[in-house]
Amino acid sequence: MSGHSKWSQIKRQKGVADARRGQLFTKLAREIIVAVREGGSNPEANFRLRLAIQKARDSSMPLDNIERAIKRGSGHTEGASLAEMVLEGYGPNGVAILVTALSDNRNRTLQDVRNIFYRNGGNLGESGCVAWLFDSRGLITVETDGRDAEELALEAIDAGAEDVKIEKDYIDIYTKPTELEKIRQALEAKNITIASAELSMIPKTTIEMEEKAAMQTLRLLDRLEELDEVQHVSSNADFSDAILEKYQA
Repeated sequence: MSGHSKWSQIKRQKGVADARRGQLFTKLAREIIVAVREGGSNPEANFRLRLAIQKARDSSMPLDNIERAIKRGSGHTEGASLAEMVLEGYGPNGVAILVTALSDNRNRTLQDVRNIFYRNGGNLGESGCVAWLFDSRGLITVETDGRDAEELALEAIDAGAEDVKIEKDYIDIYTKPTELEKIRQALEAKNITIASAELSMIPKTTIEMEEKAAMQTLRLLDRLEELDEVQHVSSNADFSDAILEKYQA
């Protein structure tokens, strides 16, 4: 799990600082639009919308953009044709990959995703082929910022976390999906700054990879993330610190 988590952390850091911030905001807006369409525009009564708004705030998305996305979802205009897609496939060495997308053209998105798999040593599979290898869990990331990581981990466990992974500069806190919001609020009440909090598909087990396959898998994951319609990418690949550092370089 740690290798996948580290790659996700890199993507979060890159996403906020990246020149493609406009693309990030587009993805966040789509999530808000679909959340409103499915559950209404009142965040108090719509759990998915509350999470989407909080994620947008965590990513420094302007309030005006958030409000426009809510209005679009409420008006069933630009968001009316967006449909959620979950695509499954395999990368190098049989790594399992889950792709969640929001698209107004299912066939186009399906073809784009299939092409990326094919060009990067993977292949798109049938529905259900790898989903069973993942669990839906809440994932809260807290940057340590000089604070004692063990102490932060204990605070998270006291708040109800199922598991905690301590990394170099941050800790990942895993929760039941229904407990994500409650635990986040409990941590914030203790003046613990949350870097991100979201529902995520977490692999039950991971696959360690040799360098060539790992680099190829990282390229595949990156290309999938770069698609405008793709919201989330999860895999059960485990990347060592050395491979991640080499890939970033």
